[in-house]
Amino acid sequence: MEYLMTYGWAILIIAVVLGALFSLGVFNGANFAPKAPPGACQVFRPNGPGSTSFINLEGVCSGELPEYVFSFPNTTTNGDVVPESKSLDSAWDGGSWTIAAWFKETTVLGPGEGRDLIEESYGCTSGLWTGSSSATQYSVFTIQWYSSGGACTNAGAVTAGYGGIQYNTWVFVASTFHYIPPSGGWVAVCVDGACSNSSWTSNDPTDYAAYGYVFQIHDDDCCGGFLNGGELADVQFYNTSLSASTMNAMYYEGIGGAPIQLQNLVGWWPLNGNGQDYSGNNNNGAVNSGDSFDSSWTSGYATP
Repeated sequence: MEYLMTYGWAILIIAVVLGALFSLGVFNGANFAPKAPPGACQVFRPNGPGSTSFINLEGVCSGELPEYVFSFPNTTTNGDVVPESKSLDSAWDGGSWTIAAWFKETTVLGPGEGRDLIEESYGCTSGLWTGSSSATQYSVFTIQWYSSGGACTNAGAVTAGYGGIQYNTWVFVASTFHYIPPSGGWVAVCVDGACSNSSWTSNDPTDYAAYGYVFQIHDDDCCGGFLNGGELADVQFYNTSLSASTMNAMYYEGIGGAPIQLQNLVGWWPLNGNGQDYSGNNNNGAVNSGDSFDSSWTSGYATP
């Protein structure tokens, strides 16, 4: 007892200090790993934007963690807006596409609330969103709109979702859509390589990118004005439906992973300090005020 009385307070203080250091991420190995600066890896297209011949990766592309991630508080809107382009429009309208990104939801969603992560356009769109599933968990889901030519409000949609995701934890999320003429297709959402599917038969899916809408990374338009709170990195957009095994491989590349199927890559926004497109297609985004890039982002990230 005398020994405990003498040294117990010292042991307690040491335990408190170690706990505080752990919570600050001091013992997180990701904090000490070498970081890739903005633009360290990019796609080179010798025949110019939109070409697919002889394309390859250039720079340091071996999966180094990025210096920054895209951070948006719960009071911000329209984070990174990419102007309309032919390559983006044709990808949405082509009948098959895949969006992939790393995301950490930092703001607890209320009942019935939704958040836009990545979407094609204003209002009637295709993209990737989050929604509340409980007080401690949220879901990601995707929608592919289709119509036989009517107005957006009369269009139908097919959706898929994946639930049970913890807040303040980095996850790899992917949404893939595939249309099989003339009357069927499927859409899937994947989280950390595990996928949830939905199938349907209906009218031909008609996309709305041709009407002048844009590709938006984090937005508040479609879900009734709900705002966002979280961090996002390594957004990749493809003009094909990637397989589950391919998306699983992307997950194991980690948050610093480079695109995995270059011939189908339309846009690549690492969000490592800027909104530039490093796919070689020049689909550069404009970051809006209120959003920023976080250099101390590694809390909650664990290498797959």
